[in-house]
Amino acid sequence: MGNAESNAYQNHLSRFLPEEQSDIDGIFDTLSGSSGSAGAKNGKATKKTVTLAALQAYTREPLPEQMTVRLYNGMKSIDLTGKSSGLSEQITKEQFVIFMSNLLKGNADEKITIIMRMISKAEGPVKGKHIQEFTEDLIMSVVHVLSYRKELKGWNLENTRDSASGVKALASQLLSELKLADGTKSVGPQLMETNFHQSVIEDWVYRVPQISIFLSVIIRQGLHVLHSLPDQTKDILNLVPGCKGIKGRGLVSLFDIPSIMYINSHLPAELQHKWQLLFSSRLHGESFSQLCGHIVNKGPCIVILKDLDGYIFGGFASHSWEVKPQFQGDNRCLLFSVFPSLAVYTYTGYNDHYMYLNHGQQTMPNGLGMGGQHGYFGLWIDSDYGKGHSKAKPRCTTYNSPQLSAKEDFTLDAMEVWAVGDLPESAGTKSKKSILDVDPEAQALLEMTGKSRQSEGLREPIEEEDDDDN
Repeated sequence: MGNAESNAYQNHLSRFLPEEQSDIDGIFDTLSGSSGSAGAKNGKATKKTVTLAALQAYTREPLPEQMTVRLYNGMKSIDLTGKSSGLSEQITKEQFVIFMSNLLKGNADEKITIIMRMISKAEGPVKGKHIQEFTEDLIMSVVHVLSYRKELKGWNLENTRDSASGVKALASQLLSELKLADGTKSVGPQLMETNFHQSVIEDWVYRVPQISIFLSVIIRQGLHVLHSLPDQTKDILNLVPGCKGIKGRGLVSLFDIPSIMYINSHLPAELQHKWQLLFSSRLHGESFSQLCGHIVNKGPCIVILKDLDGYIFGGFASHSWEVKPQFQGDNRCLLFSVFPSLAVYTYTGYNDHYMYLNHGQQTMPNGLGMGGQHGYFGLWIDSDYGKGHSKAKPRCTTYNSPQLSAKEDFTLDAMEVWAVGDLPESAGTKSKKSILDVDPEAQALLEMTGKSRQSEGLREPIEEEDDDDN
């Protein structure tokens, strides 16, 4: 190896702390040890290398095989000599370290050549369908490896909806950010056959942080390298929030793992570490009083529902829900769709009709709403539980969201509410209080509906803190 190459290699190596370097050395030695030795002796120690077979043997369980092949193609693309890369079928230590350095520590410019080869082995532009396959592989591999390593923090493939459709939905959402050189976007069948040049993919990787985050997770967890060191960013630590309140209850959430990761990434950073189930129509019954009793004064929440046509959608409420005839919340609130497409819709600045919860009033609408206006909400669940609407012709004024349900007026099939972040002290989770003890408005609304003091049905079940749900 010449001086210039040696210096470049040392520069890459110096990006890693000493303990990180020894971690990378260890994994390379393990991989190359199972490869056997290759290279000419000529008086020197044999140079260790890694073969595809060794990589496949090492990652057989943690990673799907097609992702291992993509990682190998990425490593092989590292050009050390200035000569045409890909002449050798084996990965050298230098290639391995530079691959790690560029993908884990590099910018979009440093990552792009590797990512291009991971998308397609052929040089030159790549077709949209190959980018789609790569993106779906990437998301599927993240779900697979986090499940395999027991890093889903209380979520699992049994207590969430099928991840296969979630993988496709998230891939479609990320691909919708692909822009051609002239700034236009290709969609649908046109996208599949469009050729994308390296500069366009580089711009996409730069603008869509999930691509780099997912690659980092796959390398760290798939190869089991640098996965326990403190250099992990908040993006990786909070990729999946901790899940509370679902363990042992036989519930399958309306969320799938990819949609949890995507929605969580749009929440305020201080709320991304934990979701706690407050209400499920399947557990707590189909009752608006039950809904109010479980979600009032519990801090920021995510509401998610499914209509009878199978559409899944919801919203994030940035403040505690309060029963009152005024709009509440702030511009951090948002609406989202999970199925048939995954998307997030944020505030427009047009009005401040972020969130609304009312019950037992004769002059104002009674129900839970987000965005739009009375009688014309972006998302509305009527106090006559089971009915709702999502009106947007053409878009909701508050969030610029389209109609989220299959039909404008829909019938509710199931609903969940999740508290996000830490519950406020006043939520009384440890104190066996009824919601009526902490919220006089909830008591008043029950009196209006003839259920005065019969509040046992609204008392929170006392749940054990299930800190380790895995």
